[in-house]
Amino acid sequence: MSTGLCDLHCHLDGSIRPSTVRELAKDTATDIPTDLCFTPGMGLQAALSRFAFTLSLLQQPDQVQRVASELCEDAAATGVTTLEIRFAPQLHTGAPMDQIVDAALRGINGRAGLILCALYGDPPALADALVDLAIPRLGVVGIDLAGGPAPHHRWGMSDLQPAFQRARGNGIGRTVHAGEGRPASEIRMAVELLHAQRIGHGLSVLDDPEVTDLVRDRGITIEACPTSNWQVGVIPSIEAHPLPLWLAQDLRVCINTDNTLLSDTDAAKETDRVRTIPGIGQAQIDRLHAHGHAARFCR
Repeated sequence: MSTGLCDLHCHLDGSIRPSTVRELAKDTATDIPTDLCFTPGMGLQAALSRFAFTLSLLQQPDQVQRVASELCEDAAATGVTTLEIRFAPQLHTGAPMDQIVDAALRGINGRAGLILCALYGDPPALADALVDLAIPRLGVVGIDLAGGPAPHHRWGMSDLQPAFQRARGNGIGRTVHAGEGRPASEIRMAVELLHAQRIGHGLSVLDDPEVTDLVRDRGITIEACPTSNWQVGVIPSIEAHPLPLWLAQDLRVCINTDNTLLSDTDAAKETDRVRTIPGIGQAQIDRLHAHGHAARFCR
């Protein structure tokens, strides 16, 4: 059994070292926003808007490679032994997507799994292209649907079903951001349509007993990101996170950072914050990390 901490839900473009932010901003003559980091209760759309700046620093393959390498180093330094890094290569436009993905893999150098993210609203062709990139690259262990749905989106979750089905057929892991302040029905769709093995955030999983049963019975792991959830405003405080309720329902759940820079966290800090939740002791912490180690995507 793996020991140490795990972090399966960590976004590359939200997890740049502060010193690297300063260096890359200087290199690109970009001003660093004074309100870059997340703040409690800011809301999901405001949080997503922060990525415009960090993405501006990561348009070239060498920048992506550097940050991926540093992220692996920093995770190991905080006790992480199981790491997966995710990003949307289509947002890094300084080179073709295959070169961007290969740059991330060079930076990772076998120290973590890489997950490629489609975004809510992306066309099916884009999700297909990500699966095409993943199939021959064993370092790419999964695909994700990230961000959040919006009324103006032409494409919905169901439109990505063929791409996620093809990923499943090729042994590529599937995870989906779902139930992050949105109905439990979104979690059901992620599991039944996209064959999700893991759910990012999943805060509404207990709102519908049938969804709770579905997630439990299929052994779906929820990627909990308590600090991020508090900052985005889907829980009023870290202490109010439903982690103990999930464990009491025999749901599989692990602890994750989401964005180390933007949320000012790391795996060790996140674990310490989870300890402040009533009903969480060392036995529960060990269980949460064991779930994470067991849920890593393998190819």
